[in-house]
Amino acid sequence: MRQLTVLGSCGAFPEPGRACSGFAVDWDGFRVVLDLGYGTLPRLLARWPDGVVDAVVITHEHPDHCVDLHGLFRTWYYGPAPCPRVPLYSPPGVLVRLQALEPDVPLESVFDHRPLPGVHRAGPLTLTGVDLPHYVPNTGVRLQDDMTTLAYTGDTGPDPMLAELGRDADLFIVEATDRDGETDHSCRNLMTSAEAGLWARRAGARRLMLTHFWPGNDRAASVAAAREHFGNDVLAADEDLTVPLVDG
Repeated sequence: MRQLTVLGSCGAFPEPGRACSGFAVDWDGFRVVLDLGYGTLPRLLARWPDGVVDAVVITHEHPDHCVDLHGLFRTWYYGPAPCPRVPLYSPPGVLVRLQALEPDVPLESVFDHRPLPGVHRAGPLTLTGVDLPHYVPNTGVRLQDDMTTLAYTGDTGPDPMLAELGRDADLFIVEATDRDGETDHSCRNLMTSAEAGLWARRAGARRLMLTHFWPGNDRAASVAAAREHFGNDVLAADEDLTVPLVDG
């Protein structure tokens, strides 16, 4: 079974009943978490009550993508500790933020940090990290084996590397913040849903999932704008939505 469950879909802060960025991936029993923003940990534990995961991937250090990682750390530190330590793939800034929350508790007691960007072996998967533009260092990630490819941007502005990150992906998760005024800046750090559709088409992705919606945005309008440029199946990330990694 290869499937992805949305833990959270909001950018910046969660709307009522929702959470910020996060995804749980079950890859034939190998459990991977992609980002853990505000409100994602209870949803993760509702799905996997034992709290056991095989790898954690955090794209960048903004709290709407990483703050609940500290809660997961405490779950393991004060409860049954995972053995061996859990691989944590992230830019170095994530560790700095996490350690600042509780300086006297050693992160290495739980996590085995493996820096991004770069190429790693994560269980049965090849994990590739790609630098993408944002306000802080952000790494888009690509998980793949011989049959399936999943790609996720984290937060990013328009960049040619998006086409490589999502090349022929079975599912390409792309941020579509649609924040007012963002397109007025010469240096772009976030994207629109229309741009998400455009880059997914350039990547040749099979399906597109939009995420990181600015609170209050019309998600149906975002999907319509992305579909106009992408042409294939467009999904909106919605809390607790579970989709197969390979359509059909």
